[in-house]
Amino acid sequence: MFNMFKSQSPLDLTPRNCLVISLLYCMGSDGELDPEELGHLMSVLGRNTTRQQLDALLRYARSTPPQQFLADAGPRLRPDQRLCIVLNMIDSAMADGEAEPGEQRLIMEFAQAFGLSEAELNPHFRTLVAKNDRAVLDR
Repeated sequence: MFNMFKSQSPLDLTPRNCLVISLLYCMGSDGELDPEELGHLMSVLGRNTTRQQLDALLRYARSTPPQQFLADAGPRLRPDQRLCIVLNMIDSAMADGEAEPGEQRLIMEFAQAFGLSEAELNPHFRTLVAKNDRAVLDR
């Protein structure tokens, strides 16, 4: 019976898990996760993902400060994986038209921890802004 109190086994910080955890921090920076956001995370994890896998990532993100995650995950990720994660965070934050201040701070913290300068991200950012500006379709 007391085995139920044992802590969960450590989470494998694969690049895909790191992406989802990063998106969880970003999406959760406003204090809530919408069902649509959870559905998006399931699709990021892949076709054969279970709700239990997503729940394990949610538990990790809730119990681990972003700074600790960055210290643990950063050295495991290649530069292209770090860029992919930060760009997905920017895209997620911009999906509703404008990144909230908390999202902006978090993204810049991740970019800095991952060794990505604002100058490096600027062209990608402009592309994501153009991608998300659907108002041009109505003009």
